[in-house]
Amino acid sequence: MKYKDHSVTDLQIAYIGGGSRGWAWNLMTDLAMESQLSGTVSLYDIDHQAAENNAIIGNRVSAMENAVGKWSYKAAGSLKEALTGADFVIISILPGTFDEMASDVHLPERLGVYQSVGDTAGPGGMIRALRTIPMFVTIAQAIRDFAPTAWVINYTNPMSLCVKTLYCVFPQIKAFGCCHEVFGTQKFLRDVFEAECGFSGLDWHDIHVNVMGINHFTWFSSASCQGRDLFPIYEKFIGSHYESGYEKPDENWMNSSFACAHRVKMDLFKRFGYIAAAGDRHLAEFMPSDEYLNDPETVRRWKFGLTTVDWRKKDLQKRLARSVRLTKGEETLPLEPSGEEGVLLIKALLGLGRQVSNVNIPNTAGQIPNLPASAVVETNALFDKDHIYPVAAGALPASIRALILPHVENHERILKAALLCDREMVVEAFLHDPLIRGQHIKETDVRALVTDMIHNTMAYLPKGWQ
Repeated sequence: MKYKDHSVTDLQIAYIGGGSRGWAWNLMTDLAMESQLSGTVSLYDIDHQAAENNAIIGNRVSAMENAVGKWSYKAAGSLKEALTGADFVIISILPGTFDEMASDVHLPERLGVYQSVGDTAGPGGMIRALRTIPMFVTIAQAIRDFAPTAWVINYTNPMSLCVKTLYCVFPQIKAFGCCHEVFGTQKFLRDVFEAECGFSGLDWHDIHVNVMGINHFTWFSSASCQGRDLFPIYEKFIGSHYESGYEKPDENWMNSSFACAHRVKMDLFKRFGYIAAAGDRHLAEFMPSDEYLNDPETVRRWKFGLTTVDWRKKDLQKRLARSVRLTKGEETLPLEPSGEEGVLLIKALLGLGRQVSNVNIPNTAGQIPNLPASAVVETNALFDKDHIYPVAAGALPASIRALILPHVENHERILKAALLCDREMVVEAFLHDPLIRGQHIKETDVRALVTDMIHNTMAYLPKGWQ
């Protein structure tokens, strides 16, 4: 890469999962709107044709008259080809298919265990991790061999275990995980501030927060806007919206697979005094199942959605059809900001400004001193020229730490289980998961569930599981 006139040219980005029909398109438009960056994006995907299609789409975006960032997109035939010479590596992959995810999400329902997402916590998140970790072992080894100095940005779930695996395999890696769930809560708090204080048109970036926790189970210990403490404002808002929930006029929680009326996070604030900072669908999965996920009727009362895999399959068909139209030139990606901060973080790491954002990295700097140093935690960090400086978020309150610790401990169990092909360790992790414990399920039934769920994802597991 070359620095010239407050810009960087000839930047090399390797995109693993480059056939993506979502994250990759977001990156294309964000890069096209950034005048200080230009270069090449190498797209690698096990579905090579999908990467070829995205190369066509990306080059079309870059050629648009109003695209100020000029990029060349190409499909790479191997990880080595994509990674060699890379300055940045982006990872967004789907581990397995939605058929495997259907088992992850829905098979535990036979024991009364419901999951609203199934990609991070709970039985679904853990089985997804078993097939994701071997993939990330391969990716980490390739980065070590072909791009050891590159910065690595992960968007894949389960986020904590993906980042943990990268560091386990290649301890010197410069990797971090990005997630937009915190942004969603900042936007919600902006709406609360506007509603309670008579403002309008505020930018959600003006909501300043201290982030602490683990991915999809993050909390704000402080929040302010224009110098005003948002905690008492939020408490007042909850007083009038707790039963009804909150939705914007253009939203309809009743008919959305991604429903969120914020009632779960309001309830968690009333109970624990901190602002839970993720979507209700994610937050519910970290809690005992008899609280928010006892059954579909309980979910409806809390006004969030169970995102079924059937919905995901139908959505995929729509995105595949859109990919065909984009590849043929029958449709054009609009140049609109995605709302993600990946490109801003790349600029900061290149020295083109500074950026503070929430990030998932190991707790080795003691960001959260009462969680293990080996845990992958989510806190704010300052991004600067070739450095990430984690913000000391402070200790978690004992009550919230007690909620988070079982999941941190399960991250250790599942990583070891995946690396050693240890079925007994998976059973132990299931038995310690709050969704399982909350249903008081017999150990024999848990063992049978583990056996069946592993069988259903066996095509993506190493031979040691057979």
